[in-house]
Amino acid sequence: MFTGLIEEVGEVLALDGSRLAVRARTVLTDATDGASIAVNGVCLTVVDRGVDQLRFDLGPETLTRTALGDLGAGDRVNLERPLRLGALVGGHLVQGHVDGVGTVAALVRDGEAARLRVECQGEQLAAFLIPQGSVAVDGTSLTVTALDGVAFEIMLIPHTLAQTTLGRLKAGQRVNLEMDMIGKYVHRFLALRGGER
Repeated sequence: MFTGLIEEVGEVLALDGSRLAVRARTVLTDATDGASIAVNGVCLTVVDRGVDQLRFDLGPETLTRTALGDLGAGDRVNLERPLRLGALVGGHLVQGHVDGVGTVAALVRDGEAARLRVECQGEQLAAFLIPQGSVAVDGTSLTVTALDGVAFEIMLIPHTLAQTTLGRLKAGQRVNLEMDMIGKYVHRFLALRGGER
Protein backbone atom coordinates (compact mmCIF):
# COMPACT_ATOMS: atom_id res chain seq x y z
CA MET A 1 0.00 0.00 0.00
CA PHE A 2 1.25 3.48 -0.92
CA THR A 3 0.07 7.07 -0.47
CA GLY A 4 0.83 8.58 -3.87
CA LEU A 5 3.30 11.02 -2.32
CA ILE A 6 6.42 10.64 -4.43
CA GLU A 7 9.66 10.35 -2.43
CA GLU A 8 12.09 10.88 -5.28
CA VAL A 9 12.47 10.91 -9.04
CA GLY A 10 14.74 8.12 -10.23
CA GLU A 11 16.45 7.60 -13.57
CA VAL A 12 15.98 4.58 -15.80
CA LEU A 13 19.38 3.04 -16.51
CA ALA A 14 18.07 0.30 -18.77
CA LEU A 15 15.03 -1.70 -19.77
CA ASP A 16 16.53 -4.90 -21.14
CA GLY A 17 13.70 -7.24 -22.10
CA SER A 18 11.75 -7.57 -18.88
CA ARG A 19 14.52 -6.34 -16.52
CA LEU A 20 14.22 -2.70 -15.43
CA ALA A 21 17.18 -0.96 -13.75
CA VAL A 22 16.58 2.36 -11.98
CA ARG A 23 19.07 4.71 -10.34
CA ALA A 24 17.80 5.78 -6.90
CA ARG A 25 18.97 7.33 -3.64
CA THR A 26 16.20 7.78 -1.08
CA VAL A 27 14.21 4.58 -1.70
CA LEU A 28 17.47 2.61 -2.00
CA THR A 29 18.38 3.09 1.67
CA ASP A 30 16.19 0.31 3.05
CA ALA A 31 15.24 -1.58 -0.13
CA THR A 32 16.33 -5.19 0.15
CA ASP A 33 15.72 -8.05 -2.29
CA GLY A 34 12.01 -8.78 -2.19
CA ALA A 35 11.01 -5.27 -1.10
CA SER A 36 8.16 -3.46 -2.85
CA ILE A 37 8.72 -0.11 -4.56
CA ALA A 38 6.16 1.86 -6.59
CA VAL A 39 7.72 2.83 -9.94
CA ASN A 40 5.47 5.29 -11.79
CA GLY A 41 2.66 3.92 -9.66
CA VAL A 42 3.34 0.24 -10.34
CA CYS A 43 4.17 -1.91 -7.33
CA LEU A 44 7.33 -3.80 -8.29
CA THR A 45 9.52 -6.24 -6.39
CA VAL A 46 13.23 -5.54 -5.98
CA VAL A 47 15.10 -8.52 -7.44
CA ASP A 48 18.61 -7.07 -7.21
CA ARG A 49 20.25 -4.07 -5.60
CA GLY A 50 23.43 -2.31 -6.66
CA VAL A 51 25.40 0.56 -5.14
CA ASP A 52 23.13 3.20 -6.66
CA GLN A 53 20.39 1.23 -8.38
CA LEU A 54 17.50 -1.17 -8.01
CA ARG A 55 16.52 -3.82 -10.52
CA PHE A 56 13.04 -5.20 -11.11
CA ASP A 57 11.54 -7.92 -13.33
CA LEU A 58 8.47 -6.88 -15.34
CA GLY A 59 6.05 -9.72 -16.00
CA PRO A 60 3.89 -9.99 -19.14
CA GLU A 61 0.81 -8.70 -17.24
CA THR A 62 2.74 -5.62 -16.07
CA LEU A 63 4.00 -4.88 -19.56
CA THR A 64 0.49 -5.28 -21.00
CA ARG A 65 -1.42 -3.30 -18.37
CA THR A 66 1.01 -0.41 -17.74
CA ALA A 67 3.14 2.11 -19.61
CA LEU A 68 6.41 0.80 -18.12
CA GLY A 69 7.31 -0.87 -21.41
CA ASP A 70 7.57 2.62 -22.96
CA LEU A 71 10.54 3.50 -20.73
CA GLY A 72 14.08 3.87 -21.99
CA ALA A 73 17.49 4.79 -20.59
CA GLY A 74 17.51 8.34 -19.25
CA ASP A 75 13.76 8.52 -18.61
CA ARG A 76 12.67 9.75 -15.19
CA VAL A 77 10.32 7.74 -12.96
CA ASN A 78 8.39 8.49 -9.77
CA LEU A 79 9.50 6.34 -6.82
CA GLU A 80 7.79 5.63 -3.50
CA ARG A 81 8.34 3.10 -0.73
CA PRO A 82 5.33 1.33 0.84
CA LEU A 83 3.32 2.99 3.58
CA ARG A 84 4.33 1.93 7.07
CA LEU A 85 1.47 0.99 9.38
CA GLY A 86 0.73 3.86 11.74
CA ALA A 87 2.19 6.50 9.39
CA LEU A 88 0.22 9.49 8.17
CA VAL A 89 -1.60 9.12 4.85
CA GLY A 90 -1.00 12.47 3.21
CA GLY A 91 -2.25 11.53 -0.26
CA HIS A 92 -4.80 8.73 -0.63
CA LEU A 93 -4.64 4.95 -0.44
CA VAL A 94 -2.83 3.71 -3.54
CA GLN A 95 -2.27 -0.01 -4.08
CA GLY A 96 0.24 0.14 -6.90
CA HIS A 97 -2.13 -2.00 -8.97
CA VAL A 98 -2.58 0.01 -12.16
CA ASP A 99 -6.09 -0.11 -13.63
CA GLY A 100 -5.08 1.02 -17.08
CA VAL A 101 -3.19 3.49 -19.20
CA GLY A 102 -4.26 7.01 -20.10
CA THR A 103 -2.91 9.37 -22.74
CA VAL A 104 -1.80 12.93 -22.02
CA ALA A 105 -3.97 15.28 -24.07
CA ALA A 106 -2.32 18.49 -22.86
CA LEU A 107 -0.15 20.04 -20.17
CA VAL A 108 -0.82 23.77 -20.04
CA ARG A 109 1.02 26.14 -17.71
CA ASP A 110 -1.20 28.39 -15.59
CA GLY A 111 1.13 30.79 -13.78
CA GLU A 112 3.38 28.69 -11.56
CA ALA A 113 0.92 25.78 -11.70
CA ALA A 114 -0.23 23.68 -14.66
CA ARG A 115 -3.38 21.97 -15.91
CA LEU A 116 -2.93 18.36 -16.96
CA ARG A 117 -5.58 16.78 -19.20
CA VAL A 118 -5.58 12.99 -19.53
CA GLU A 119 -7.80 10.77 -21.67
CA CYS A 120 -8.75 7.34 -20.32
CA GLN A 121 -8.69 4.30 -22.58
CA GLY A 122 -12.45 4.11 -22.40
CA GLU A 123 -15.60 4.59 -20.37
CA GLN A 124 -14.78 1.66 -18.11
CA LEU A 125 -11.97 3.60 -16.36
CA ALA A 126 -13.71 6.97 -16.62
CA ALA A 127 -16.65 5.56 -14.62
CA PHE A 128 -14.48 5.64 -11.49
CA LEU A 129 -13.74 9.38 -11.72
CA ILE A 130 -15.74 11.96 -9.79
CA PRO A 131 -15.21 15.73 -9.45
CA GLN A 132 -12.84 16.42 -6.54
CA GLY A 133 -12.16 12.68 -6.28
CA SER A 134 -8.77 11.01 -6.13
CA VAL A 135 -6.78 9.46 -8.95
CA ALA A 136 -3.14 8.35 -9.16
CA VAL A 137 -1.30 9.36 -12.33
CA ASP A 138 2.10 7.65 -12.63
CA GLY A 139 1.79 6.97 -8.91
CA THR A 140 1.12 10.57 -7.88
CA SER A 141 -1.95 11.21 -5.72
CA LEU A 142 -4.02 13.92 -7.42
CA THR A 143 -7.46 15.52 -7.28
CA VAL A 144 -9.78 15.55 -10.29
CA THR A 145 -10.77 19.14 -11.09
CA ALA A 146 -12.85 18.58 -14.24
CA LEU A 147 -14.47 15.74 -16.16
CA ASP A 148 -15.39 15.60 -19.85
CA GLY A 149 -16.49 12.22 -21.18
CA VAL A 150 -13.47 9.92 -20.93
CA ALA A 151 -11.08 12.81 -20.20
CA PHE A 152 -10.25 14.47 -16.89
CA GLU A 153 -8.20 17.42 -15.71
CA ILE A 154 -6.04 17.94 -12.67
CA MET A 155 -4.16 20.98 -11.38
CA LEU A 156 -0.47 20.51 -10.66
CA ILE A 157 0.90 22.84 -8.01
CA PRO A 158 4.54 24.01 -8.17
CA HIS A 159 5.61 21.40 -5.58
CA THR A 160 4.18 18.55 -7.69
CA LEU A 161 5.75 19.96 -10.84
CA ALA A 162 9.15 20.13 -9.13
CA GLN A 163 9.08 16.84 -7.17
CA THR A 164 7.57 14.43 -9.72
CA THR A 165 7.86 13.60 -13.41
CA LEU A 166 4.47 15.11 -14.25
CA GLY A 167 5.82 18.52 -15.25
CA ARG A 168 7.80 16.84 -18.05
CA LEU A 169 4.82 15.10 -19.66
CA LYS A 170 4.12 15.68 -23.36
CA ALA A 171 0.92 15.33 -25.38
CA GLY A 172 0.53 11.76 -26.60
CA GLN A 173 2.60 10.27 -23.77
CA ARG A 174 1.07 7.30 -21.96
CA VAL A 175 0.64 7.38 -18.17
CA ASN A 176 -0.34 4.77 -15.59
CA LEU A 177 -3.74 5.31 -13.96
CA GLU A 178 -4.97 3.87 -10.69
CA MET A 179 -8.51 4.80 -9.85
CA ASP A 180 -9.75 5.40 -6.30
CA MET A 181 -9.80 2.12 -4.38
CA ILE A 182 -13.01 2.90 -2.48
CA GLY A 183 -14.80 3.78 -5.71
CA LYS A 184 -13.74 0.47 -7.26
CA TYR A 185 -15.13 -1.51 -4.32
CA VAL A 186 -18.42 0.43 -4.35
CA HIS A 187 -18.73 -0.06 -8.11
CA ARG A 188 -18.13 -3.82 -7.79
CA PHE A 189 -20.57 -4.14 -4.90
CA LEU A 190 -23.32 -2.33 -6.81
CA ALA A 191 -22.65 -4.36 -9.96
CA LEU A 192 -23.03 -7.61 -8.03
CA ARG A 193 -26.13 -6.35 -6.23
CA GLY A 194 -27.66 -5.34 -9.56
CA GLY A 195 -27.43 -8.97 -10.67
CA GLU A 196 -29.54 -10.19 -7.72
CA ARG A 197 -33.16 -11.09 -8.30
